[in-house]
Amino acid sequence: MNTRELVNFLQGLAENNNRAWFVMNKPSYDILRAEFIALVAEVIGATAAFDKPVKGQEAKKALFRINRDIRFAKDKSPYKSNFSAVIAPGGKKDPGSHYYFHIDHHGKLFVAGGCYLPPADVLAKIRGSIAAEPARFARLLKNKTLWHHYKAFADEGKLVRPPKGYGPDTPHIEYIKQKSFIVWTEVPVKGLDGAKLTQRIAEGFQKSLPLVLWLREALK
Repeated sequence: MNTRELVNFLQGLAENNNRAWFVMNKPSYDILRAEFIALVAEVIGATAAFDKPVKGQEAKKALFRINRDIRFAKDKSPYKSNFSAVIAPGGKKDPGSHYYFHIDHHGKLFVAGGCYLPPADVLAKIRGSIAAEPARFARLLKNKTLWHHYKAFADEGKLVRPPKGYGPDTPHIEYIKQKSFIVWTEVPVKGLDGAKLTQRIAEGFQKSLPLVLWLREALK
């Protein structure tokens, strides 16, 4: 993956987010997309080495579309300014646990693992598992592999008050208020090409494995 060319393209797209510019630069997009698919295939293979359930996922299907869903958005820009993919045993629509990464127009590599804004029934199971097995969740919170690399859960949408059915004295109530159970890091992508890029992404995924495995068990 030529990350320099990808970032240059994404910067141009961010500055000229319209169909005319995109059509004019479609040949470059097609080349970069093919390279990104190859990168995702390599990442899937590297991830399957420590998490077998993701083995066999199709790289092309792991990609998110470059087109934005603008039906209900105030921002009507038609295109995203990143290339992104999600890897999970059930594919992109897997509501449980997943790995995600993107490269954006700022030249940043974003790597994450966990469960992002799951459906209400999935979120209820996760919260229920924390309350029912507080000791098991406490072990996750003490996992050195996870928290030496990632600093905290992303707290987007976190509730101010306990959700219905939980009291303020429920064990780990501050975590039960979460709407997502995902960890992430962001680093410059400059200098990360070829095997270095694949390795950096896969290493980030492996560090999030304790959370991914906890989520799978919680959702059984």
